[in-house]
Amino acid sequence: MILARQLGADEQVPSSTQMVKFFQVNHLTVLKGMNLLVDEGIIYKKRGVGMFVSADARERIQRARRDAFVGEFVLPLVREGRRLGIARGELASIVSRAIEEDRNHDDEHHHA
Repeated sequence: MILARQLGADEQVPSSTQMVKFFQVNHLTVLKGMNLLVDEGIIYKKRGVGMFVSADARERIQRARRDAFVGEFVLPLVREGRRLGIARGELASIVSRAIEEDRNHDDEHHHA
């Protein structure tokens, strides 16, 4: 919701009851998740009012997702490239071509 800009800075987050109904998960699961987001500085509590989106929530989420992306996808790609004997420049070129192919694929689907 925050990354998709459905919730902005200082906007109230849906209540835990609303989240339970929407996501159809256990209430404790929602509470754990919300507490985790508070611990990470993504949302904050206003006593007696509810939870709200932190001013830098979107940036925090993007930073965490980028770090995870590098660890889960980029580093394994680089390591596999090295195992296959693909030089640094060639790997960069392969990635650039893949980005271009993906962009062309998106363009085809948006114009279809």
